[in-house]
Amino acid sequence: MSRRNYTSGPRTPKPFDADALNQLALAYLGRYATTRAKLRYYLVRKLASRGWEGEAEPPIDAIVERCAELGYVDDAGFAVARGAALTRRGFGEQRVAAALRAVGIDADTAAPVRETARAEALDAALRFARRKRIGPFAQEVADPDQRRRNLAALMRAGHSLDLARRIVSASPGAFLTDDE
Repeated sequence: MSRRNYTSGPRTPKPFDADALNQLALAYLGRYATTRAKLRYYLVRKLASRGWEGEAEPPIDAIVERCAELGYVDDAGFAVARGAALTRRGFGEQRVAAALRAVGIDADTAAPVRETARAEALDAALRFARRKRIGPFAQEVADPDQRRRNLAALMRAGHSLDLARRIVSASPGAFLTDDE
């Protein structure tokens, strides 16, 4: 029968060195699509928990830039994919822009995605309205309180006030087009 040493306590992982930090970044990128800012934040967080073994500062920015040069991190591609996914789910330009800011996408990189969301605003708003059964997708005409709640939901989803009003005021079964 073997003896177990229960008094030693939990093992403390050893601090990162440059190679281990690079391997950590590659493992993260292998699992998740991400941005430069999110990768940098992840590495900083991991370093805070395990520490750094080297004498110089950890090469976080160098690792992030190297991953971007190799094409493992593509902020523009990430922005397009995230923007398209949000638009398909019925979210508007403002919500798309907020989501991109939250993951560290700068305004210049986000501009084409915002333009696409702006061009698809009516379709996205109608998808949201269909999912929430608002306006033309409601079973019956909403009372004033329900209209206010519907308007607020569309606004929180990132749609403009004018577009939200158009959808909320549409009667059930109405067909909305860009021309109206």
